[in-house]
Amino acid sequence: MARAKTLASVTRIEQIISTRALGFEFQPIAHLSQRTLHGFEALMRGPAGSELASPERMLEVARYAGLSLELERLSCLEAIKAFARLQLPGLLFLNASAGTIASFAEPGGGGLIATAREHGISEARLVLELTEHERVTDIDRFAGTVAVLRDAGIKLALDDFGDGRSSVRLWTQLKPELVKFDRFFVRDAHVDARKHAVLKSLFQLAEALDTPVVIEGIETREDLMVARDLGCQFAQGYLLGRPHPAPARELRTEVCAWLAQAGLASAPMPAQRRNVLETVESLLVHAPTVRPGDSCEAVLRTFGRHEDVHALAVVQDDRPIGLINRQKFTDKMSQPFHIDLFGRRPCAIFMDPNPLRVDRYSGIESLATVMLGEDQRYLTDGFIVTDGGAYAGLGTGERLVRAVTERRIEAARLANPLTCLPGNIPITDHIRRLLGAEAPFSAAYFDLNHFKPYNDLYGYWRGDEMIKLAAAVMVRHCDSRCDFLGHVGGDDFVVLFQSPDWVERCEAIIEEFNRRARCLFDDAELARGGFVSEDRRGHETFFPLTSISVGVVTVPPGCAIDPEGVASSAAAAKKAAKRAKDHFFAAGDIRRDSGRFEHAAVA
Repeated sequence: MARAKTLASVTRIEQIISTRALGFEFQPIAHLSQRTLHGFEALMRGPAGSELASPERMLEVARYAGLSLELERLSCLEAIKAFARLQLPGLLFLNASAGTIASFAEPGGGGLIATAREHGISEARLVLELTEHERVTDIDRFAGTVAVLRDAGIKLALDDFGDGRSSVRLWTQLKPELVKFDRFFVRDAHVDARKHAVLKSLFQLAEALDTPVVIEGIETREDLMVARDLGCQFAQGYLLGRPHPAPARELRTEVCAWLAQAGLASAPMPAQRRNVLETVESLLVHAPTVRPGDSCEAVLRTFGRHEDVHALAVVQDDRPIGLINRQKFTDKMSQPFHIDLFGRRPCAIFMDPNPLRVDRYSGIESLATVMLGEDQRYLTDGFIVTDGGAYAGLGTGERLVRAVTERRIEAARLANPLTCLPGNIPITDHIRRLLGAEAPFSAAYFDLNHFKPYNDLYGYWRGDEMIKLAAAVMVRHCDSRCDFLGHVGGDDFVVLFQSPDWVERCEAIIEEFNRRARCLFDDAELARGGFVSEDRRGHETFFPLTSISVGVVTVPPGCAIDPEGVASSAAAAKKAAKRAKDHFFAAGDIRRDSGRFEHAAVA
């Protein structure tokens, strides 16, 4: 009986494949900082009410029948058609195993590219989600497969990272455009310190590998707030939208309101603005077009009417076939007799037939290689921006260089290169968010005592080790769920405590650092209890062993102060701490009306 049922299921799956009888639901993926929908994941469905209604059962039977490749390929192709019919915005995420992805890398794209183009979907909007990571046995070979698809504009995402089957090696070698974190990590992360710490470490790994993240399984407001405050770019889950045959095109108003709130669920990671998959669309310049048969005189008139346009795309049947650079064209036509000779001739004779064409959904970083290539004409001539192959506008080399440069400068400004801790900009941003949320917090300013003479005596290498030790000790004693640790520069650090036991944490930092810092002194200095080095006036002076000071000021809810005022008050408390016997000065609350603290409470 069981065998007969299995055979019937196999026959049914064969019928589903032959008749292409698949249905689809689409689940939205949200862009958290922009509070918009970034794309949709296509979820395959079988005939309603049948034994094969669920995708899991269909895949199980297909594997038994040796038809899993056929089913997966059909699912991807039919999902593209359904996505196009609904005219959904953003990216389309397609689930596929390594074998299916490899089949799409065969000559002609295995039907994937042809189907997308036929239905007006740009290849740059397709994201293949690699499932069943453990089935990738030859990573080097598969990386070559991925490179072929990437050259065509198709993106790769690693699905369910952290579910026990995923591989950091796979992530490192394949260099996916996105990685999706398994729902396990975000669930209850707002109350589970260990899970929160793991999730934060995963984001640090994603930052190191320069990979944007999608967190799956967002089902509660708390899940959403943790994802947002850890710096997650994208999220997916029932709270943001359930799978549906015709999903909404916008996030619910309630969800947008939550994302806009200044209240904090946890201390955010350093801003990962370079990981937000900025697209070429941000560089797009709307410009008129000409047809290949238009006369050169007509092109001159068009340039005359649009003095800010650097080039004109030559378009035929909505498809760009060439580019005419203003400077080159006008220089050519200004030569003696050229208007008489060429004025009535078609402009196509002066167009560049091989301009750079880039889809509007392509990442800006994908164009950065143009800046380093031997062919620099794209920087002067610009490039054509397309949408599914159709003309959308132009881009200039100047705007490209500016965008790439600004992103890289911004990334360098956000973190300290020695400790990789957030720098002044994220510190200020977080103070502003705490004040906006009217959340009580304590601003602690840490500073190393006698660090400059120590650095002069032992050199920069051991000085760097001392600074990294301070950072490591502070990381150890801060609660990653709610405390924010930043590196101002040099030997100065700031911790914005939301932990109620901040006094005990500061005392623990002082004790551990002062004890472990002894390991960075030679035996002779340890025996003397200090060292001889030049002071700021150049005089040989005896200094005690390097230790750490901390001044703390508490900011109550509703305090009339700005981030600069908080920083100034914390710096004043730090100066008091350096004079204190135990190097710990805890100021009273900043007064609500004046923004100043009372120098009353000394720990």
